[in-house]
Amino acid sequence: MATRERPRRVTIADVARHAGVSTTAVSKVLRSAYGVSPAMRDRVKAAIEELGYRPHAAARAMRGRTFTIGVLLPDLRNPFFPDILDGLNERLAGTDYQAIMVQGGPGTEAEARAIEALVDRQVDGILMIAPELGRARLEEVAAQVPTVVLGLHERSAVYDAVHDDDELGAELVVRHLIGLGHRRIAHIGHLPGGRVRASAALHAIRAATYERVMREHGLEGEIPVALTSYSEEGGYEGARRLLARSPRPTAIFAGADSAALGALRALHEAGLSVPADVSLAGYDNTRLAALSSISLTSVDQDGEEMGRTAGRLLLERIEGRGSSVRFSVTPTLVPRRSTAPPGSSGERAR
Repeated sequence: MATRERPRRVTIADVARHAGVSTTAVSKVLRSAYGVSPAMRDRVKAAIEELGYRPHAAARAMRGRTFTIGVLLPDLRNPFFPDILDGLNERLAGTDYQAIMVQGGPGTEAEARAIEALVDRQVDGILMIAPELGRARLEEVAAQVPTVVLGLHERSAVYDAVHDDDELGAELVVRHLIGLGHRRIAHIGHLPGGRVRASAALHAIRAATYERVMREHGLEGEIPVALTSYSEEGGYEGARRLLARSPRPTAIFAGADSAALGALRALHEAGLSVPADVSLAGYDNTRLAALSSISLTSVDQDGEEMGRTAGRLLLERIEGRGSSVRFSVTPTLVPRRSTAPPGSSGERAR
């Protein structure tokens, strides 16, 4: 009985012959390298599609490329992170790079293991979202693998940084609440952890800005802060603490939408109405915030643009750029129905 001959795998040389270009040109297109004209890219991609060429992963690794981008997430449940991933994947579309994700938290030990797993798998670049490891360790990793750090206000010659102007964003939301007539404005923050300097941590910047703006308006006696975590559980616990105060706040600024959602649950369980009894604002402008049933006032820091920028910077690093880049997103406030002037249930501005 004759055995069926296994079909020959299409090679990069086959693609080059079909497209009428050199194998070097095909390699540049596959690597999304600089110096490739749009016409050349279209010709090679057409040949790849017609022949059904698929690069061999093992061969890629032997040549020094795996065409994978590792993404370190501190929390898979945070509703803001999908926006970043959407932007990253949009930037990687049309290249041969794929993103793989690992969860780092909670704690620096788990984060370090997750980063080591990405390095061991020979990813070509790493996007770290709000890491808790200290700068020295981050630079050690970046010396081995092209790295972009998102969320930390750090300057480094070894890795690139992408972050929001958190001071402006927090100022926008606190001034918004004061402008509505609120004076007893409370804040739900994130408990410091890890080895990140306070001046570089986004949650510390948001909390410090809240306190500064309150003092600038003569409200230094009305600065209650509940430090829990940027999560639904943290927001729920933080709101319960703040609502136990007498007199209770007329407005709550949660440092993240995820925390604001937990605070909303605590307010409803206490029989309080938003915004008639307590106004509520968040940060991130997630898709959940825009739902009509929630309609949460929030700060938009454009997670998709952050993800796209991080992807672009990683590809540039992989291709050999050595200079450091720091990119900052300018936030905007998106007022919705969760904030309003103090209602009859709460004490009006003095």
